[in-house]
Amino acid sequence: MPNLVMEYAEPVAERVNIPGLLADLHQVLLDSGVFVPDTVKSRSYPCQTWLVGEGADIDTFIHVQLSLLDGREPAVKRELSRALMVVLEQHATAVTSLTVDIRDMDRDCFMKISQ
Repeated sequence: MPNLVMEYAEPVAERVNIPGLLADLHQVLLDSGVFVPDTVKSRSYPCQTWLVGEGADIDTFIHVQLSLLDGREPAVKRELSRALMVVLEQHATAVTSLTVDIRDMDRDCFMKISQ
């Protein structure tokens, strides 16, 4: 039940094929063997306004957050993070900042309704 959310500075869309990048990030999760394929969800959002530090800012960024139900081994999460970063680097060489963050979701508190 992983949820991948890619947030990017709006100008990135002029330099990077966002649908292609999202598809390749999604494929990393499908190919990992860690998840049931039908449970993998990926989406992207442009960010129109952002601040960094005290007046200095970066003109472009892509941040990927992968949320997983808790209980995964750290080694599995590190490998997923590395694999996602490889794809980011392949697609986004002209982007100033690339980051990947993997978050654990509390299994006891997560709720889902599917229809």
